[in-house]
Amino acid sequence: MAKAADDMPPGAAVADSGDWARAIRQRRKSLLQRLGLAVALALIFSPVLGWPLSLGWVVGYFAVQLLDLWIFTPITAGKTDRLSGARRVASWISLVLNAAFFCSLSIALWLIGGPAGGVCAILLLAGAAIYALGNASSSGSVMLLTASWPLLLLAMTPVFMATEGATSSMLTVAAFCAGAFVTFCLSTWRRMNRAHQSERAARVEAQAKRLEAEQILAGRSAFLAAIGHDLRTPISAILTGAAELENGASDAAARSQALLITDASLMMKAMLDDLLDHAKLDAGHMTVDHVDFNLRSLLTQTMRLWRGPIRGKGLKLRVEGAASIPAAVRGDPLRVRQILNNLVSNAMKFTGTGSITLRLEAWSEEPGGHAVLITVEDTGPGMTDDQLDRLFTPFDQTLSGVSALHGGTGLGLAISRQLAELMGGRLTVRSSPGTGTSFTLSLFLLQAQRAEAAPTTLDRESRDAVARALPDRMPGSTVRNPSGHSPAMETTSSPARVEPVAHQDPEGVLDDSEADEGRPMRVLVVDDHDINRRALQLILQPLGCDIATAADGLTAVSICEQTAFDLIFMDVRMPEMDGREATRRIRAGGGPNAGVPIIAVTADTAPDDIAACTEAGMTYFVSKPITPPMLLGAVTHVMTLAQADEVAEAEPVAA
Repeated sequence: MAKAADDMPPGAAVADSGDWARAIRQRRKSLLQRLGLAVALALIFSPVLGWPLSLGWVVGYFAVQLLDLWIFTPITAGKTDRLSGARRVASWISLVLNAAFFCSLSIALWLIGGPAGGVCAILLLAGAAIYALGNASSSGSVMLLTASWPLLLLAMTPVFMATEGATSSMLTVAAFCAGAFVTFCLSTWRRMNRAHQSERAARVEAQAKRLEAEQILAGRSAFLAAIGHDLRTPISAILTGAAELENGASDAAARSQALLITDASLMMKAMLDDLLDHAKLDAGHMTVDHVDFNLRSLLTQTMRLWRGPIRGKGLKLRVEGAASIPAAVRGDPLRVRQILNNLVSNAMKFTGTGSITLRLEAWSEEPGGHAVLITVEDTGPGMTDDQLDRLFTPFDQTLSGVSALHGGTGLGLAISRQLAELMGGRLTVRSSPGTGTSFTLSLFLLQAQRAEAAPTTLDRESRDAVARALPDRMPGSTVRNPSGHSPAMETTSSPARVEPVAHQDPEGVLDDSEADEGRPMRVLVVDDHDINRRALQLILQPLGCDIATAADGLTAVSICEQTAFDLIFMDVRMPEMDGREATRRIRAGGGPNAGVPIIAVTADTAPDDIAACTEAGMTYFVSKPITPPMLLGAVTHVMTLAQADEVAEAEPVAA
C-alpha cells in the first residue's frame, strides 16, 4: 500500500492519507535517533536541572515514544495508510504530546538555568523545529502537529527574556528574530514540500515511461516472434522447392540456379534466427539451460560438420589440446555450440588462405567444475583497433565494406558475447593487421551430476549430420509398418480427406502383417498453412508414401480415430487445437494411432518448447524451416527406432 501511495498524482491534497502515512513511516525510521538524543540531553543538562528531573524527563519521554509506537503500528507495519475512530484521534494527541514533552525541557532550562539556560533552550527549540520540518516534508498536518510546539515556544522567547529582566529594545530584537526564524522554517517546509511533490511526480512519470517501454519491448518481442514463426513457412517452401529443382535439373546451369535459391534461403534463415535471438537478449527473455552433456562429443561433432566446408575453401583445419577437455559437464550445450558455430563461421568468412585452428584448454577448478578455454584462431587479414572497438556492436557491418563483401547483419558476434555472459563466461578477441584474429571463449562448467552425460541428439546440427549419414531413399521404396494395422488408403491433396482402398489378395494366403510388408508408408501431415502441407508432400512423394493432410489438430484427432497411419507430422502452433493437445488426445484415445510415431514440426526450438513436445507424447521433432535432408533423416530415424522396438518385443516370443 505504501507503493500505491508513492504513485499518487502530484495534485493530491497535502493532508492526503498517503502523505500522512509516508510522514509517519519516516518518523518511525528515526525512532532510535530520538531516544538516543533524549538520553544524551538528560546527561548533558543534569548538572543544571538535577538528576531527579533529568531522569524523570527521560522516563516520561520513553513512555511517550512507546505510546507513539503502539498507536502508529498499523501504519508502520504497512497494513493501512489511514487510521480511523479513536485511534485516529489518539494519533493526533500522540504527535502533539511527543513534541510538547520534548520541548518541555526548554521551559525547565529557562526557569532553572536563567539567561544561560535560555540560550540553550533557544538552540534546543530551533533544532527540534528543523527536525520536525524535515520529517514531515510530505504532510502539512503532521508538520503542524509536530512543529507547532517548538515554533510556538520560540515565538515566546521575548516573554521568557522579560522574566529575566531584559530591556525593551532587546525584547524587540528577540521578537523580530523569533518571527524571522518561524517564517524561515515555514517557507523552507513549503519549498521542501514542493520539491517532494515534484520528485514524486517525476518518479510517477518515470514509472509510467518504464512501463510503457516494457510494453513496447514486450510488443516488439511478440511481434518478432510472430513474424519469425510466419516467415519460416515461406522459407521452408523455398528450400523444399529449390531442392526439388536441383534434383530434377537437367544441366549444370539449372543446378547452379537451384543452389543459388537454396543458399539465399539459408542466408535468410540465418539472419532471421539472429534477429530473433538478438530481440530475446535485448528484452532479457533469453535463458540458458543447465543439463549434463558430453563436451568432447559436442566439439567433435561440430568440427566434423565444419571440416568439409573449411577444406572446400582450401583452408586447413587444426585442433589442438583436445585431450585436456573433460567429457561429462553441466551447462547449456545448445548455446556453447551456437557460439562455436558463430566463431568458426566468422573465421571462414574472413580467411582467404591459410588455416583455422581450434585451440582447447581446460583444468579443474573449485567448486566442483572445470574452467574451459575455447579459442578459434584464423590467418585472415586481422583487424585495426577501430575495428576491434566496433566488433561486438549489433548491425555494424559498414566498416571496410564488410556488408557488401560478406553479407550478414553483424549480429553473430554480438549475440555470442551476450550468450557467453549469460552463461557466466566471457568472449574476448585479439587481433592486429596482418596477423589474423583469435577469439577466446572462457567458461566455467560444472561437473556432470551423472556418471554418463546425457546425449545431445536433439540439436539441429546433429540431426543434419544423421540425415547426411543415412542412405538415400529411392522413390517407391517401402517401409515396414510398425503399427501392425492393415487398412491401406489413398488420399487427395484436400485437407483431412481419406479414402480406403482394399488389398487384392485373391488366394487369401497372406495375413494382415504380411500384406502390409510391401505397401507404401501411410503418412498424415497436419499443419494450418497450406504451403507447409504442400512442402511436406513434395518431399515425401518421391518415397511413394500415401499422404493425408489435416488443417488443424481437431481434424487430425478425428481422422486418427478412423484411419491407421505409419507416421504423423504434427505442427505445434495451430488454431482450434494445437499440436501438443492433439498428440495428447491421440495417445490417450487408444485408437489405431495411439502408438504411432508423431514428429513435431515447429519453429519453437527452445529447450522448454522441446520438453513440452516430449511431455505431450511426441516422438521427435524437426525445426522450421524444413529441408529435405532434415525431414528424410527424421523419417528414417523414427521408423528405424520403431522397427527396433518391434524386433525387441518379438524376440522373447520367438524364444
